[in-house]
Amino acid sequence: MFKSIRWKFITVYFALVFIAMAIIGVFIVQSFESYNLEVVSDRLNSIAVNIIQNIPEDVSLEESKESLESSLNIFAVGLFEEAFIIDKDLKIIATDNRSFKGENAANELQYELILEVLTGEKEVAEDDTKGQNPTKNLVFPIKRNGEIEGALYLRSDLKDIYETLNRSRVIMTQATGLALIITIILGFLLARSITEPINDVTKKAALMAKGDFNQRVDVKSDDEVGNLAEMFNFLTGKLETTLGEISSEKSKMETILNYMADGLIAVNKNGRIIHANPKAMEMLNFSKEAILEKKYDELFETLNDKLTLEYITKHKDELIGSETIAIDESIYNVDYAPFMDENNEIGGIVLVMKDVTKQQQLENMRREFVANVSHELKTPLTSIKSYTETLLDGMLDDREISESFLGVVNSEADRMTRLVRDLLQLSNFDNKKTKWNIANNDLVKLINQIVIKLHITAKNKNQTLEFITEYDKLMADFDFDRIEQVLINIVSNAIKYTENDGTIKIYLENRDNNAYIKVKDTGMGIPEEDMPRIFERFYRVDKARSRELGGTGLGLSIAKEIVEAHNGSIEIHSEVNKGTEVMVIIPMDDMAM
Repeated sequence: MFKSIRWKFITVYFALVFIAMAIIGVFIVQSFESYNLEVVSDRLNSIAVNIIQNIPEDVSLEESKESLESSLNIFAVGLFEEAFIIDKDLKIIATDNRSFKGENAANELQYELILEVLTGEKEVAEDDTKGQNPTKNLVFPIKRNGEIEGALYLRSDLKDIYETLNRSRVIMTQATGLALIITIILGFLLARSITEPINDVTKKAALMAKGDFNQRVDVKSDDEVGNLAEMFNFLTGKLETTLGEISSEKSKMETILNYMADGLIAVNKNGRIIHANPKAMEMLNFSKEAILEKKYDELFETLNDKLTLEYITKHKDELIGSETIAIDESIYNVDYAPFMDENNEIGGIVLVMKDVTKQQQLENMRREFVANVSHELKTPLTSIKSYTETLLDGMLDDREISESFLGVVNSEADRMTRLVRDLLQLSNFDNKKTKWNIANNDLVKLINQIVIKLHITAKNKNQTLEFITEYDKLMADFDFDRIEQVLINIVSNAIKYTENDGTIKIYLENRDNNAYIKVKDTGMGIPEEDMPRIFERFYRVDKARSRELGGTGLGLSIAKEIVEAHNGSIEIHSEVNKGTEVMVIIPMDDMAM
């Protein structure tokens, strides 16, 4: 409701009147208060002058009590004033209020004001007290021969003045409330006279946005609102003419663009997207309405700032070029070129988006594969070449050194052989050429066999290799040799990366007709940042130690491929310096592969 201009008008008028009335009210009340206090102060000053002038000078204050009280009764005769004559000992020696006569002024009056006058700190001490009994207090010195012998204390009751001020505030509040009510009514009427024509234009514009262009607005005035209505009618006429001319061409173009296999976006020279075909909207993950509402540079600057209109106009004289963008996991090649308007001038640019994700992925895989294989082959080849060159340079005569060098060459050749074998196996997985020998086999027998094979390797490091299960036999359908390869790889890794005197335990369970094989070690563990990439081909956590131990970086990748081919899964949980836990889950139902 408060977004309406009508309520904004009313709010502004209300605020102006309220602020004006508040300022006026405060000013009047404060001025009235100041005026009345000044009148009281002037009256008290006049009384003080008359009283002090009539104090006899030839006798002391104490001796002239009667004449002082007579003067007080003569001059301080107001209903609201009280007068006190106080000596230097703060004793009230004369007053028009007999109940205070002879009392100590410090107990009955404002001691600070009296003290300021008696000590000569102030010529006249003045103070206003507020609260339930507001008073005006004035204290004047009584001097004899240049010395202060006492003080004249005058007090006036201000209660009636403040009651009058409070009534004035109530009257001002009531007047302000009435003025605000009148303001709201008048503001509403004034705002309605302005907003009704605007609302009419808005409704007609909404109908035009829906496709009904036969809209006209009644012009009811010659002011700015009337000019708005005239311009709206003029715009409607021009729009009808223009739409009639381009409707036919647009229909033809839309049919062509909507069925393109590539995405197409047209943007005018002002940076506004004027067209986007369905394929482009699909690529950019935008609805038609959303993409047409966005500025072109806002849309593309986060994807590739070299595709923004600002960059293209500054760096491309012919507005022709090509760039690549990535959206989510897709990669698109974007070619752009200018288009001409009806005046044969550059009206903007057209972009054609082609999905090159698969090509790019294949290219990246090829590059990464070549880089990894080259890196893996480089080390053994370098070793073989260096040792061979050393032998050829004259070390063949030393049989002991020759045998040692040839052993290294043979070891590096074996390393390359394992790498080639693993690569061929992964290639077969990728090309679906692997032959599987699925049969009903015993998992307990398989794991016992693995423990026997790797027992010596673990014993060499004084490690404990233990198989724990409650079953004597657990049958499942799987490829015996392939699953053996998986488990040997996992257990071998546990032995390699567990220090001497460590422990490796293998558990076998049957849960919900799934075989759970868990290999748990007390080794060095895997850092958390390496966990997401542990199954990538050629990825090693400790590259130097992995190569030193003969690893190719493909073992876990192969294991994952084999387990997933069995419709199973493999999970790894690890913590640095606390060990690693590998869980292999294999369905025990019949499998067709």
